[in-house]
Amino acid sequence: MSLGARLTRLRLEKGETLQQVADAVGVSKAHIWELEKGRTDNPSMALVTRLADHFGLSLATLVGEDPAADDAGQIGRMFRQAGALEPDDLALLDEMMQTLLKRRRRGGAGGG
Repeated sequence: MSLGARLTRLRLEKGETLQQVADAVGVSKAHIWELEKGRTDNPSMALVTRLADHFGLSLATLVGEDPAADDAGQIGRMFRQAGALEPDDLALLDEMMQTLLKRRRRGGAGGG
C-alpha cells in the first residue's frame, strides 16, 4: 500500500477531515490531499514524523516498512466490521475461519 493510500485509510478510520489532519501536523489541507493522492513524491522527514505521531504509529509502519502492522490493521478492521453482523452471520464467519485454519494446518491452499 502506498503512503498516500495509507494516509487516507488512517484519516478515515480516525474519522478526521483533511483539514483536521492538516491542522494537527501544521501544513495546508491541499498538501495533505496531494500526499493522499500521490501527487507529492517526497514529503519531508519532519512532516512524515509529525504524521506518524498524529496517527500513533512508528515511522516504519506509516511508510509501509512494517508488514506485521498492516496485518494487525487488517485484523482490527475485520474485527470491528464483524461487530455489525447478525448472530447467524457471525456463526457462518466462524465456520469459514475454522475451515480455512484446518486447510492451512493440512498444508492446503491459503497457506502463507
